Parts: sequence; C-alpha cells; structure tokens
Amino acid sequence: MNANIYKAHFALFGANVIYGLNYIIAKGIMPHKISPTAFVFIRLACCVVLFWALKFIFVKEKVERKDLLRLALCGLLGAAANMLFFFHGINKTSPVDASIIMTVTPVLVFIFSFFILKERMTKNKFIGTIIAGIAAIFLIAYGNKSEGTSSLLGNFLVFCNATSYGLYLVVAKTLMRKYNALTVICWMFLFGLLFVLPFSIKPIMETDFAGFTTNTYLVIGFVVLFTTFTTYLLNLYALNHVMPSVTSSYIYLQPVISFAMVSIYAFVLMKEEYAQDINLVKILSCFMVVVGVYIISKPPKKLA
Repeated sequence: MNANIYKAHFALFGANVIYGLNYIIAKGIMPHKISPTAFVFIRLACCVVLFWALKFIFVKEKVERKDLLRLALCGLLGAAANMLFFFHGINKTSPVDASIIMTVTPVLVFIFSFFILKERMTKNKFIGTIIAGIAAIFLIAYGNKSEGTSSLLGNFLVFCNATSYGLYLVVAKTLMRKYNALTVICWMFLFGLLFVLPFSIKPIMETDFAGFTTNTYLVIGFVVLFTTFTTYLLNLYALNHVMPSVTSSYIYLQPVISFAMVSIYAFVLMKEEYAQDINLVKILSCFMVVVGVYIISKPPKKLA
C-alpha cells in the first residue's frame, strides 16, 4: 500500500469522524437559536462562495448546456432536499437514530443503481438489502415508542435524507465521469441554494442574529467549514486513490462516533435524555444494517 493510499484512508477516516460529530453538534443549536431551514440556507450560501472560489482558482472548466438539467437535479437531491431532510430530521430525533439510519445509504444506492443503471442483482445483494431494510424500517418505527430524543417523524425525515442522497449519487455518477468533481459540486451547491431560497426568506428574517452566542457561531462555523467544505474535499481526495466502494464503507464509523458523543453527553455532562438514546434495540439495528451492507458489498465467489 503506497503513501497515497494511506493518505486516502486517513482522509476518509477524518471525514467520517466529522460526520459522526455533526449529528450531535448541529442538533445543539436547533431550533432555539436557529431554525433548520435557515441553518441550511446559511450552510449552502457559505459553501457556494467557498467552492466557487476554489474552482475559480484551480479548475477552469465549463459545463455544456444540455447537462444543466441533470446538475439541477443533483442540486435538488444532493443539496436542497438532502440537507433540509437531515436538519429537520436531526432537529426532531436522536443523533444515534440518525447516524444508524444513514448507514442504509449504500443499500439505497444499490437499489437505485439496479433500476436506473441496470446493475446486476445477485443473491448477496438481495439478502443484504432485505436485512438492512428491515433494520432501518424497524428503527424508524421504534422511534415513536422509545424514550429519549427519538422520533418517528424525525427518523422518517433522516431516512428521506438518505434516500435523496443515495439517488443523487446515482444521478451524479455519469456527470463525475465527464467533469471534474469540483465542477459538479459547485453547480450542485448553486442549484441547491436556488431551490432552498424561496423557503428560507421567512426563517432567515425571523432569526434573532443578535441573540447568537459564541457557541452558536462556533457550531455554524463547524458545520460550514468542516461538515461540508472540508469533508467534501477529503472525499474528493480519497476518490482519486481508492474505489468508491471503499469510500462508502467508511460510513459505518458514524454510528460509533455518534454513540461515543452521546455517551459523553449522557455521563459526563449529565444529559439524561441522551442516556435513554442508547439501548439494545438501537445497537442491534445498527449491527443488522452493517451486516446487510457487508453482504451486499461482498464479491461473489469465483468458481474454481
């Protein structure tokens, strides 16, 4: 394994640690400081500036007019719907539930690839899809009955987030082959901002910016600079050196990080509602999703 491969794995590890931390950090200021929709608008607006500045410096590439419609669809699925569903979902449910549900994304990518890209169905993929799907559905439904910060609606919104992001990955696949990845991301964020703008005007006007504390600005800064800008760059770097399947496999770090953060909040900071978010049902659901996706990603045995 050469140095670039090691660096790629380190980049993926760092990106998914940030994602894992984001489940509880982003939840910390919603909705009492800022609404989820206003938060999404700020996140998109800041990242549009950052990504386009980077593209202006390093990537001199234009897109063909015929591809703008697909780029707009990527913006709708990968930025607008994805972020709105996630922030509204995490605002209502447990960080643990959200991180577990998000691990079903590779399963959804396979399902969409099967129907859209005509990817071949195998026995392993069929069994893995069923196992992971049952675990995700059970966890979403369980959110309405459990204690703590779990929520049926919140879990469903996070699942919608995973669905929109999974569909975005399939739609963007051909665009990534044709254009530089940074070009696709720039247009995706720009279209995403345009889609979110009509829904954001009222929430932004109602936001009490004067009431923001240092912690509020630090959380927003973390989400913009690390959860979005830095993680996209780390994933782009990794994709240049490892297969996409390797990149997606790192998503299983996120529930581990989320469990760890919730444990810290529960036992160190005495947040009793977070202590109720850790139970056997959620641990088993997480295990089932991981097993299901492992079966899907396992290559078929070659005949001797």
